[in-house]
Amino acid sequence: MSPHRPFPKCFRDRPPGGFTLVELLIALLIAAATLLALNTLVFSMGELWGRNTDLRLFEQHTRAVTRFLEHELRAAALPPAARAGSSPIAPQEIRAQSGSSDNLLTFELPEGTRLIPWPDRPLPEVVCSLQARERDGLRLLWHSRLEKRFNDDPPHETLITPLVSAISYDYYDDQFKNWKNETALRRDSNNQVQTPQRLRLKFTYGKLTRETVITLPGTPEGLPNF
Repeated sequence: MSPHRPFPKCFRDRPPGGFTLVELLIALLIAAATLLALNTLVFSMGELWGRNTDLRLFEQHTRAVTRFLEHELRAAALPPAARAGSSPIAPQEIRAQSGSSDNLLTFELPEGTRLIPWPDRPLPEVVCSLQARERDGLRLLWHSRLEKRFNDDPPHETLITPLVSAISYDYYDDQFKNWKNETALRRDSNNQVQTPQRLRLKFTYGKLTRETVITLPGTPEGLPNF
C-alpha cells in the first residue's frame, strides 16, 4: 500500500476514540448470545443438581451423625472420663422410660454433649447409652450421676436422628482372623455381654439406604489412676 493512499471512508468518518453504530450493534449481539448461553448452562446445571437433592442431603446427614458419634465416643475414651483398667465404652443394662430393659453400649461424658436439653443448668458426669428403634430412629439415653434419683429413675431420652433404622456390632475373631457382624451384643461362654470393636449404623430414607462404620476407641495406655 502506498503511504499516500487514502483510508476507506468508513475509517475516515469514525469519531475519534469512538465506535460506529454497526460495531455497537455487533457487540450487543455477541453479548446477548453469551448471556443466553450462560443462562442455559446455569439453568440446566441447576436442574441436574436439584434432581439429586434428596441423595445429597441424605449423605450429608449420614456423615454428620457419624462424625458426631465418633467425636463423643473419643471424648468418652479420654481422661477424665476414661480411667486405667476400665472400659470407657461397654455394654450395660439400661431401663428405658418405656419400662423395658436392654443391654446398650454405654459411656460417660464428663461435660455432657450439645444435644442434651437440660431443663436447668447442665450437669457434668453424664452417663449416655445408644439405642436404635426401628420406627423411631437412634436415641441417646442419658442422665447425670449428680441427679438426685440417678439410681431410681430411667434416663432421659433425646432423638439423635430418625433415619437410623438399626444398629449392629462387629467383633473380631482372633481364631479365624476375620470380622463377624452381630445384630445384638454378643455374650461369651460365661454369659457376659462383650464389647464390640466396631459399631454399624444403618440409615434409611425412602428407597435410600447407607451403612456407616464407627471404630470404638479403647483406653489409651499409661493413663493415671484417678
